[in-house]
Amino acid sequence: KAAHKSAPATGGVKKLHRYRPATVALREIRRYQKSTELLIRKLPFQRLEIAQYFKTNLHFQSSAVSALQEASEAYLVGLFEDSNLCVIHAKYVNIMPKENLCYQRARRNLFIRADSNVWEILDSSTQNAKSGA
Repeated sequence: KAAHKSAPATGGVKKLHRYRPATVALREIRRYQKSTELLIRKLPFQRLEIAQYFKTNLHFQSSAVSALQEASEAYLVGLFEDSNLCVIHAKYVNIMPKENLCYQRARRNLFIRADSNVWEILDSSTQNAKSGA
């Protein structure tokens, strides 16, 4: 006869259940796709101001900031959706910054990096518009 298995020596402490990482990620994706609330917090978004490069002492109404935040999040969601389609088409798994930048260039949208100077970007875009490029 086979010997009976003995009980664990840990005193019967049950091990916590852990989901696989992909399961949790897919659950989060489904949750955020169902929701309609804004995902960027309001106060950090208010602190992010690009208008100070154009004129100082500007004040914004709260409804204007909310409208800007709605538009910004809608733009980012659309950008990531389109980037994800490009990544799936290329048979990749992850969205890399170079694919994201490539798709932005394909959409002919202006991409401002955090370390770039806004005035240089605006000057170059107006020069391109004047030259017909």
